[in-house]
Amino acid sequence: MPIPALSRRARIVLVAIVVVIVLLILVGSMSSLFVDWKWYDSIGRGDVFSTVLGTRVLLFFTFGVLMAVVLGANLVIAYRSRPTFHPMSQEQASLERYRTAIEPRRRLALVVACVVIGLLTAVAAQARWQTWLLFFNRTPFHVRDPQFHKDISFYAFTYPFERMILSYLFVAVFLSLLGAIALHYLFGGLRVQGPGEKVTRAARAHLSVLLGVFVLLKVIAYYLDRFGVLFSGRGGITGASYTDVNATLPAKAILFFVALICAIAFIANVVFRNFALPAIALVLLVLSSVLIGGAYPAIVQQFSVRPNANEKERPYIERNILATRGAFGIGNVKYQLYNATTSTASAEQHKISADAGTIPNARLLDPNVLAPTFDQLQRIRNYYSFSDKLDIDRYTVGGKTQDYVVGVRELDPSKLASNQTNWINKHLVYTHGNGFVAAPANTVNQGAPQFTTYDLPNRSTVSSMLPKQPRIYFGELFGDDYAIVGKNAAQGNVEVDYQANNGTDVKTAYTGTGGVKLGGLVNRLAFAIKYRERNILLSSRISSDSKILFVRDPRDRVRKAAPFLQVDGDPYPAVVNGRIVWIVDGYTTSDGYPYSERQTLGDLTKDSLTGRGTSRQPQQQFNYIRNSVKATVDAYDGTVTLYQFDKVDPVLQTWMKIFPKLIKPESAISPALRAHFRYPEDLFKVQRDLIASYHVSDPVQFFNSQNFWQVPTDPTAFGPTGQAQPQPPYFLLAQGVNQTQPTFQLTTALTALNRPNMAAYVSVSSDPGTYGKIQVLELPGDSSVSGPVQAQSQFTSNTDVASSIKLLQGGNSEVIFGNLLTLPVAGGLLYVEPLYVQGQGVAYPLLRKVLVLFGANVGYDNTLPLALTDMFASPGGQTNPPGGGTNPPPSSTPPSTGPPSSSAPPPGGGTPSVAAAVADIQAALAHLKLATQRGDFEGIGAAQKELAAAIAEFQAATGRSPTATPTG
Repeated sequence: MPIPALSRRARIVLVAIVVVIVLLILVGSMSSLFVDWKWYDSIGRGDVFSTVLGTRVLLFFTFGVLMAVVLGANLVIAYRSRPTFHPMSQEQASLERYRTAIEPRRRLALVVACVVIGLLTAVAAQARWQTWLLFFNRTPFHVRDPQFHKDISFYAFTYPFERMILSYLFVAVFLSLLGAIALHYLFGGLRVQGPGEKVTRAARAHLSVLLGVFVLLKVIAYYLDRFGVLFSGRGGITGASYTDVNATLPAKAILFFVALICAIAFIANVVFRNFALPAIALVLLVLSSVLIGGAYPAIVQQFSVRPNANEKERPYIERNILATRGAFGIGNVKYQLYNATTSTASAEQHKISADAGTIPNARLLDPNVLAPTFDQLQRIRNYYSFSDKLDIDRYTVGGKTQDYVVGVRELDPSKLASNQTNWINKHLVYTHGNGFVAAPANTVNQGAPQFTTYDLPNRSTVSSMLPKQPRIYFGELFGDDYAIVGKNAAQGNVEVDYQANNGTDVKTAYTGTGGVKLGGLVNRLAFAIKYRERNILLSSRISSDSKILFVRDPRDRVRKAAPFLQVDGDPYPAVVNGRIVWIVDGYTTSDGYPYSERQTLGDLTKDSLTGRGTSRQPQQQFNYIRNSVKATVDAYDGTVTLYQFDKVDPVLQTWMKIFPKLIKPESAISPALRAHFRYPEDLFKVQRDLIASYHVSDPVQFFNSQNFWQVPTDPTAFGPTGQAQPQPPYFLLAQGVNQTQPTFQLTTALTALNRPNMAAYVSVSSDPGTYGKIQVLELPGDSSVSGPVQAQSQFTSNTDVASSIKLLQGGNSEVIFGNLLTLPVAGGLLYVEPLYVQGQGVAYPLLRKVLVLFGANVGYDNTLPLALTDMFASPGGQTNPPGGGTNPPPSSTPPSTGPPSSSAPPPGGGTPSVAAAVADIQAALAHLKLATQRGDFEGIGAAQKELAAAIAEFQAATGRSPTATPTG
């Protein structure tokens, strides 16, 4: 039955609807493309836009047209080879109705089918622009795989390209085969019922060729599969296992020849006109695939490998270990045995007290806790705010390096009051943040940070930390919001800058180079369409000199400027040469490094801070990573600058061939900027997770997971879902083992696998001279040193600490545990944890107590020096300062159980030597109290030495020990 024709009016309406839809799609796409072009042009990166767009257009039309042509050609061949007459049968009678309906619209249907399939293919192909560009600009790694001895660049660049081409060929032939079968059946070339031959000669020839080509592509696939075996996971690790090398590879070779014979048989059927031969060949291929390709490797794995897996897999595990270490940059890690002591004898006490490189720099301000404190004390105006997670950086002042908690006072659009949220206020008046804020990480003032850079307008006690341009137009809190800036000839300066002392708003106008000018109807129309905001088109407050600022998040700007990079989840601000810049770490990654263990980026970089000031990484598979790019984003004008930071990374070298003007050489990095580079956190999180297992070099031990470590859970925090999350690494200014001065380090603890005991301490330097050097202090396997979770448990189970916390929680106050720091000190490991209290009347955390732990001894007091003194006096210490206890600090008046006062008759007959010893003990106690109150670590150490000598003198004179009885 023929399809009824549409009326003329219906056809007009239908065409109009289609035209309108197409126009809307085109206008939206073209406006988005135009806005992107203007953005790239505004940052001087038009070459990135043109290269990416040109490649995508090339792939779109190349693959789309080829797919449409291949499919169309086969459909035309199938139609033109249709038989002239059809034997009468019920089947053909039923098909006749469809032939009658399709025939008048045959060409239209053919064109529509080919265009739709071509478009779908084109859209998919243009998304593979990176694979295309990497192949044509590939750079050798100069490292060869251990199986086929090919350069790694083949697997990273060539192999993915070949697979991409092969997949599109498969799709083209498969769709052509389906279309040909359908048309041959519809027009009688292929029949199921009726007398005579079921397949015409033309249909047989056409289908035989298509099947032959399809199987020929399978031949190529079997050849490429051999290289894909190097990414197998059969042996429990990434890489070809014993079974893969000794069973799968031979099977692939056999299947290659079987498939080749099958392909020849199909093509030969064009001449022999008998499906028996290709049918036999096809059955042989299927049976071979099942038996040789599937069953044989499974049998080898089950009966040969599993009973002796540790020996069979040994050489392949060795390959995996070497490849993984090289691909993740952990091949040159320095391992050092660290037989950590847990003793608090006098020798360890003296070492801790005399430490001048680590303990005085111990970071008591937790940047993950103090955002509300910064917000309350330095927000100034309701619409300003700080990121949920502040940052740690270091500055050198007077020749001394000090780490600081830093943040910038950003505009937070979500904090605008209801009368400030109209379109003009939101996008033209409240446009930017203002000011850099910093406080030393080891100093507090009545529990609050002791700010060195503060207030609005910015003031600072350190000239190098006072920005000359403090305005923040680009930051982490803007989200997708945009601002329209620039001086308006009619209204003058309209952007609120800060509030003067008299309460009036000081106005300013943006004069930076960043942003896209809104002069001209086309620009305003394009942005009005992008943001679906007619005011951009109609507002009289927008002049020809106005600029629109968008893509304002530093991570987004770097990612858009260099779309091939993964960027670190935690950009941080720094004052460099008087300007505030965001420093962003960029990673080049690949999933094509043979034998290297494949990982998921999002899983390895997730910790208790992810999603709370630190961006989550994508769930991307990779097995090679380098921090090859350091990027900066100017907080005022948005300038994006990329610097090469790894001269030997072949992935970056390849991208630099593609975008030769995008990345500046490492020599362009100024010393002032380099001084603020930090070792990237996400890279370190990836590396520490791998070091936990890949520090093991023996393949048999590795196979049995012997001596494996793990990242401990964060005992002080939980993730958004309430589940325990891995402990994040911490930046510290500390003097490491065998170091002569403090360095700025990124550190982490590792515990034994499935045990809470401490197993290793990992640190990596961020200082320019030793940047990237990873050191692992490896504790003996039988070590009893507490891990972070155990340390936290010892804190909270201590009776003095528990009772004090209960008091601090009175009146609905909240006790917040800060970051639990692990510090290698005095031949052992010292835990330091700040404790904050957020009261009901004070809506921000203040430092109230400090917890310390060395061995089994817990210290707890108002300051770190007092907490250390309390730790020495706690039970378990072999020598305790007289007057030991938790609070208050030791008094100069000895307790009744200690040595007698000078007014009492001295023991032992009151000899002058005894009296002198007692006087020395009292003097030492006074010195210890004074040094403790001042926080003078050197003084504390000297006083303790003085006290030890006086006690020895007293013992020699009396034969008695004046040591006080330890108190809980």
